[in-house]
Amino acid sequence: MSHPHPELGPPPPLPAHALRIVALGGLGEIGRNMAVFEYDGRLLVVDCGVLFPEPDQPGIDLILPDFEYIRDRLRDVEAVVLTHAHEDHIGAVPYLLRERPDIPLVGSRLTLALIESKLVEHRIQPVKREVAEGERHGFGPFDCEFFAVNHSIPDALAVAIRTSAGIVLHTGDFKMDQLPMDGRLTDLGGFARLGSEGVDLLMSDSTNAEVPGFVTSERDIAPVIDDVFRSAEKRIIVACFASHVHRVQQVLDAAEAHGRKVALMGRSMVRNMGVARDLGYLKVPPGLMVDSREIDEWPPEDVVLICTGSQGEPMAALSRMANRDHQIRIAEGDTVLLASSLVPGNETAVNKVINGLTRWGARVIHKGNARVHVSGHAAAGELLYVLNLTRPSNFMPVHGEWRHLRAHARLAALTGVPEDHIVIAEDGVVVDLIDGRARIVGAVPAGYVYVDGLSVGGITDVALKDRRILGDEGFISIVIVVDSTTGKLTGGPEVHARGSGIDVEAFDEVLPQLEKALEEAALDGVNDVQQLRRVVRRTVGRWVSDTYRRRPMIIPVVVEV
Repeated sequence: MSHPHPELGPPPPLPAHALRIVALGGLGEIGRNMAVFEYDGRLLVVDCGVLFPEPDQPGIDLILPDFEYIRDRLRDVEAVVLTHAHEDHIGAVPYLLRERPDIPLVGSRLTLALIESKLVEHRIQPVKREVAEGERHGFGPFDCEFFAVNHSIPDALAVAIRTSAGIVLHTGDFKMDQLPMDGRLTDLGGFARLGSEGVDLLMSDSTNAEVPGFVTSERDIAPVIDDVFRSAEKRIIVACFASHVHRVQQVLDAAEAHGRKVALMGRSMVRNMGVARDLGYLKVPPGLMVDSREIDEWPPEDVVLICTGSQGEPMAALSRMANRDHQIRIAEGDTVLLASSLVPGNETAVNKVINGLTRWGARVIHKGNARVHVSGHAAAGELLYVLNLTRPSNFMPVHGEWRHLRAHARLAALTGVPEDHIVIAEDGVVVDLIDGRARIVGAVPAGYVYVDGLSVGGITDVALKDRRILGDEGFISIVIVVDSTTGKLTGGPEVHARGSGIDVEAFDEVLPQLEKALEEAALDGVNDVQQLRRVVRRTVGRWVSDTYRRRPMIIPVVVEV
């Protein structure tokens, strides 16, 4: 998928002392967040994340932003500012650093620790610059001030970017939990101070712009988790995001209170919680944790497992348990707690896992039947609060699908931002801030870059279409042998079919039609291999469509002798 914007041409040269913003991901989608800021020939990148594939993208592991816009200018990049350590904000960093390993990574203590542990797998030693809320640092011509925000991972930051073109506040992902687990409040006072100074452009998280009111506090989840522990008869298996330190802390606290041992499962879970524990963000009572390989030595009623797989990912621990393809065998009386929100698009996969777990006798508790998760993103009431605190001259909603961006734009209009100062952009659209006014001035390519195993960018949309056809309709191959001079058929046709649902014997009906079509082509002097393939594909394809109403992939193989 790409965003060509035929109505928008390439952007004009950037005037002196003007600021240009180009989102290479994160607009019109949840994920792949990456914004490029340009000022006086220098670049600053905010976030560099991945998008996870949809069911109609078979075989794809990750989707990256397209770096083509900055590929020839990587030496102009002053730094990559990482607002927090979720995959949709840091997951593409290893792929960017492959192209220039010494780009400084700027972020909070936990964010940099988690990205560094990820980069070990890619054998990259990053250049890091740790920052904290309340600090102000220069990166080339960009003067950046950092603000605490709370989110579903500790140590998240918003960033205000100052240039002579004006002040841009990028909130990152945030909410306004007034009783956060770690006591770290979103810095509303800082936002208000910035508003008094004058925010020329606000770029704000739009994920929950359609949700009225205020998000529930994380602390309200603890009693529900405690009730689950109190009523569980045997093992408790908790599935959550591998980055949700606060949720894991709540599970550890409940386990200690009810005398249960805890084991972590899943490479990313073990890695991230190890980092969080080492840095003091996760408080682990002595003697609570046990190795997952020793879990069978404990009675089921004394065990808690914390694993990945809350989104139904096929290879994650929970999905494999549901499929009886894991060392942990779900048994009658086990309790499974899905302590996460449902990412749009994952509903079918998650329901399949729930059904699989229930089949083996587990009691499954999820957001649909208990309050076991709260969102990490600000709802409409909170977004209005930030708009009123900052009073921006211009507004650009970010981080959301189209419905979220438009809902957030309506909120901005309600607070008094003029309609013609609200910019709704999508990936690749170029926005310039000139003389206190933000305007769309053009567009650049910002398509999807697919990661398939070790291949990065090798898979195209055409290849994905072929995969979908193979998965839905199967394929038919027809082998023929022809005289290289005359094009006449000298052997075959030989038919092979896989996944098409058509018996090989059924092709006896079309073979005479195919032989006749090839004879007519030979009489017309057709002996080019490509033309003969087209004859085979057209003849067999028409017969399959008319007879079976199917469109399998047809692969003609022409052998010349």
